[in-house]
Amino acid sequence: MMNVVIDTNVIVSALLNPYGNPAKILNLVINSELTFLYDVRILDEYNRILRRDKFGFARELIYPLIYFLKSEGISVTPNPSSVKFKDEDDKKFYETALSGNAEYLITGNKTHFPEEKFIVSPTEFLDFIKK
Repeated sequence: MMNVVIDTNVIVSALLNPYGNPAKILNLVINSELTFLYDVRILDEYNRILRRDKFGFARELIYPLIYFLKSEGISVTPNPSSVKFKDEDDKKFYETALSGNAEYLITGNKTHFPEEKFIVSPTEFLDFIKK
């Protein structure tokens, strides 16, 4: 099974639009077709961001989702990276992907990450796995 790290913006998009590519990726995780890699910082960010009033997500949706990701995913203890980021908050996804040997880091904002082949958008990821 393929190991992936998923940026928060992909999770938010998946919940906002259940028919979009981010939702397709989240469904692959929920259906155990992808292995979700995380560290505690990632789950903390998911929890914090998903609870923002502006999204209007029901708490009854957020907690089971995070619990599922934590219980079904693989916790990684990432090694620090010396790579500089425009937004250091994004580094946790990169460090987790590298330390967990993820095949892909899926993000809706590739410009926040180094240009590396394993860092892909949701659409690119779905195109890759169709082949």
